[in-house]
Amino acid sequence: MRVKLSHLADKQEWTHHKHRVHEDRTLQGLESLLNGKIGQKAFLWFLQSEFSEENLQFWLACEEYRVTPPWQQGAKAQSMYCQYINPGSPQEVNLDAETREALLRVMEEPAGDTFHEAQQHVYHLMAKDSYPRFLRSPHCLEALRVP
Repeated sequence: MRVKLSHLADKQEWTHHKHRVHEDRTLQGLESLLNGKIGQKAFLWFLQSEFSEENLQFWLACEEYRVTPPWQQGAKAQSMYCQYINPGSPQEVNLDAETREALLRVMEEPAGDTFHEAQQHVYHLMAKDSYPRFLRSPHCLEALRVP
């Protein structure tokens, strides 16, 4: 009986390890995709076909925000909050209540990393949900074709 239980524990550990490796590869693959303009455009095209482009647009806006001069951060942060974070906003992204509340607390004095946690949350959502579907889509094949 112990051998079988030990075998199950090993199997669970292996399954967990395989899942972790797959998740790491997915995150790295999405990062590579987003580092190139062609990949960004193909992924955006795919997300638009699914009516979920707000996640990528928010992620890209966060990348721009990180290099925004401090004297412009207040106005840009408010604009991003109104566009992507505020409940009912035109391009509201899916954030959990804890992330949304933490972001709201720092909005009075925005800094370069104000949107970091929210950006990471959206990135992980894209990596787990949209990106795997993108890889199976014609949009991905189109992006891989050599002009």
